[in-house]
Amino acid sequence: MLTTACTPAPKEETKIADPGASVSGTVELWHFFTEREADAIDQVIKDFESTHPNIKVTVKSGQDDSKVTQAIGAGNGPDVGLSYSTDIVGKFCSSGAWVDLTQYINRDKVDLNQLNATTRSYTEFDGKRCAMPFLADAYGMYYNKDLFAKAGIAGPPKTLDELTEDAKKLTVKNPDGSLKTVGFLPLYDFYENAAAHLAPATGAKWLTDDGKSAVGADPNWKTLMTWQKNLVDWYGYDNLTKFKASLGDEFSADNAFQKGQVAINMDAEYRLAFLKDQAPTLKYGVAPIPTTDPARYGGGYVTGNILGISKNAKNPEAAWELIKYLTTNDAAVTKLAGLLKNVPTTTKSIADPTLNGDADFKAFIDIFNNPNSMTTPPSASGPAYQETFGKFLTDYQAGKVKDLDAGLADADKQINSVMTLGG
Repeated sequence: MLTTACTPAPKEETKIADPGASVSGTVELWHFFTEREADAIDQVIKDFESTHPNIKVTVKSGQDDSKVTQAIGAGNGPDVGLSYSTDIVGKFCSSGAWVDLTQYINRDKVDLNQLNATTRSYTEFDGKRCAMPFLADAYGMYYNKDLFAKAGIAGPPKTLDELTEDAKKLTVKNPDGSLKTVGFLPLYDFYENAAAHLAPATGAKWLTDDGKSAVGADPNWKTLMTWQKNLVDWYGYDNLTKFKASLGDEFSADNAFQKGQVAINMDAEYRLAFLKDQAPTLKYGVAPIPTTDPARYGGGYVTGNILGISKNAKNPEAAWELIKYLTTNDAAVTKLAGLLKNVPTTTKSIADPTLNGDADFKAFIDIFNNPNSMTTPPSASGPAYQETFGKFLTDYQAGKVKDLDAGLADADKQINSVMTLGG
């Protein structure tokens, strides 16, 4: 694994070719997609090669962040890496694992204003832009229309209090008292219920302006945690964990929402493609994440995939040409968004009438564009601060934390410690 996160970033060694020089050769792209999604990537790569006949792209699918990081550390990283997580940006930028793209952007006069503010924020760290956004994910709420109608609920909840009320109405128990259908499964370790995805419900802040943990000082975390724990206690923690253990894998056809076992579920726009493929008869709706403040309603969590050039790329110029095409060519971005069912990231592609013609997909585009949407800030330690807090949250929901204020203060210390070690 790459272990240079705490060492100073190496000086940029990449030589910038003459802007008029013809770019050619082979460029290697590693990405994490498989099956249907990998096929979508291949389609757009063929388009790139047809417009860049002197460049041949070698694609290696099914490569996660760990494999990319290890390869770069061993000196044989790909020319271009496609990561599924914005959380790695701070680590890649600060360690120099991915090179600063500013020199290419300035030389080719790439207008970054065609990207929205959120995607610009999660593709740079500490003044260094080492990544470009490759589509985005916007998180909202899915709800089962048939189960809502059966329970006499007219529409999706807009506040956390309404979510609690609806979750209880939608829950059905077996004769022995065990859970048969759950209105909303509030456990943090269920599917997409990560703290980052739920934080927009209260506007909870992760880090202070000076990069320290904010979870202890921001009362919005306590509000979110108290709400969640009250609902967990209503169900009974043991009842929920037993029910959760009986559910299918999130990305299989046995997904609990798709099977009607969970009536309300937090998820992203990519679920639309799975629903169409795996549960075509399910009647569902999508809506923004419920909030504590109605003035903040409409937003959600925004993240995305990112592209970067490895520090040991063999053909950095061709790598940049590929990245530029995949992230700033409106036609390419629109095609990728349509094939992968992810949110596009350029101004023109976001406004594409075909993509916006699908009401459910447009709901996620609206969440993506909403000023109340939030993301997780980059850190030199990568996702370590979220993972540390996640461990605390799972302990709290299990009833292992008796004093929430003291627990949050201790979580602050642990997060700051892991961030110091990681950076």
